[in-house]
Amino acid sequence: MTRFSVVWILLLWAAVPLVPQQVVPPAPVVAAASTEGDGRIRLDVVVRDKSGGAVAGLEQHDFTVFDNKQPQPIVSFEALGRTAAGDGDAQAIVVIDEVNSGFQTVTYGRQQIKKFLRQDGGKLGRPLSIDILSDAGLSIENTPTLDGNALATYMDQHPTGLRVVRRSQGVYGAAERLDISLRALEQLAAYEEKQPGRKLVLWVSPGWPLLTGPHIELTSKQQESIFQSVVALSTGLRRARIALYAVDPLGTGDAGSLRSFYYEQFLKGVAAASQAQFANLALQVLAVQSGGRVLNSNNDIGGELQSCLRDAHAYYVLSYEGPAADGPNEYHAIEVKVDQPQAKVQTRTGYYAQPTRPHTP
Repeated sequence: MTRFSVVWILLLWAAVPLVPQQVVPPAPVVAAASTEGDGRIRLDVVVRDKSGGAVAGLEQHDFTVFDNKQPQPIVSFEALGRTAAGDGDAQAIVVIDEVNSGFQTVTYGRQQIKKFLRQDGGKLGRPLSIDILSDAGLSIENTPTLDGNALATYMDQHPTGLRVVRRSQGVYGAAERLDISLRALEQLAAYEEKQPGRKLVLWVSPGWPLLTGPHIELTSKQQESIFQSVVALSTGLRRARIALYAVDPLGTGDAGSLRSFYYEQFLKGVAAASQAQFANLALQVLAVQSGGRVLNSNNDIGGELQSCLRDAHAYYVLSYEGPAADGPNEYHAIEVKVDQPQAKVQTRTGYYAQPTRPHTP
């Protein structure tokens, strides 16, 4: 995928801290059109009742799928989860973000996660793995397990380290943190695309730097690079069957802050490079668009994680044939409706048809 250059972001921010200016970045990554057809679009769908509980027992005729507002025939359907015929194929991955949180927040989050893992004698209800994001990058634990005690021991063997990202209190540090975060999600999606089944990625973090505001004016080349990264990440998460969850360890401490709701302005899919902003790559934005959720109003991290995992208790897997696109990177909005009063559907909100495959010239 298109990778952000830390040097490019630093140049951008050094040049436009207060007054909008045009900055010529290094040559962007060139994208070659993919020859792959998107073909069948598969969706993992959670249906909630008015109290927030997962609705089981629905059938194919209860669902209608719209692609760019046009109804599409459902070509396959399956009901999965604990309340259906089996446990389904979902596994969970907890990402402990030690890059975008302060030392005290990380320490508190770790304590809460270990408490969650050790409850019920350490017997987890669903296979789970722990990945840790540090300044050195993402450490992926490849083997999901039902043994919460073993995962807590793994965390003890990888203690929180002192942050080494330079200039961490200013925009330089923010740019570095964004770069590290995006590369980590890219790495995780590439790895999980090769693994079978649905994945719930629970990213414990207050979020990544948005680097977006009224004083930031991007050039068309910069917007094109951001757009290519949006396309690549959206496609990578879809193909890996990842639903991303943003779990804010600050909880009520973040309630009412700009960070807790500003992302909502960028939830709509980006259809063209001219619309692209850095905030389109925010953790919370990617979470909602991937079919996950944003949890940022509770200090009970274990309870928030458990709430995320309940999304695997009853869900539906359906697919349809994606309509032909007129050109590369064509955005298609997805809407799934269900014939149930007051029910709310949670699934991927869109995809890019004929996504381009970036490469270095």
